[in-house]
Amino acid sequence: MVLPTGPALPAWAVRLITELDTADIRAKELVSGLNSELLNRQPEPGAWSVGQCLEHLCIFNELFVPAISSSLPAAPGSPVQETIPGWFGRWFLKNYVEPAPPTRHARAPKKIVPAARVEASVLDRFLSSNRAVRELVHTAREHDVNRIRFANPLIPVLRFTVGTGLEIVCGHERRHLLQAERASPLGCRDSNGTSR
Repeated sequence: MVLPTGPALPAWAVRLITELDTADIRAKELVSGLNSELLNRQPEPGAWSVGQCLEHLCIFNELFVPAISSSLPAAPGSPVQETIPGWFGRWFLKNYVEPAPPTRHARAPKKIVPAARVEASVLDRFLSSNRAVRELVHTAREHDVNRIRFANPLIPVLRFTVGTGLEIVCGHERRHLLQAERASPLGCRDSNGTSR
């Protein structure tokens, strides 16, 4: 990916872009070799398929990116080198976002529940949503992401900082890509198609 020119990326931005790149690779590996039936195969009744996990991430990103973007002022502010979530942001990330054991489940809000059947184009949609997140990271790098807050599109009473919101997006992807790997009918494979 070609990075925009401008000030050097702060440490938090480099880290999150690397995580997004890794998520793209994982998603491509997951979908590789899956026809429509396998993409939509649920590992057990009520559990999401690989395609549903990806669509859930797409819907989430498509809601969060505009919400975070609209909170950034037109003029750059004081950039920071690292994101520092507040106590509630840290608690939320730990309890609702970071990958959880397969035995611990949390219901997704209705707004971001995937369709019962997902189209094969879900991978392209996922990659496109991650490009939008990368662009947002590049825009946000010139601002104090630890002070600017955005209106949460899922729970309006919760207002996270931009930095926490971007951490939520990346942690949410880790969580549901792990879920998709567990749901994969072909098992977890590397880019050569070899099971691991």
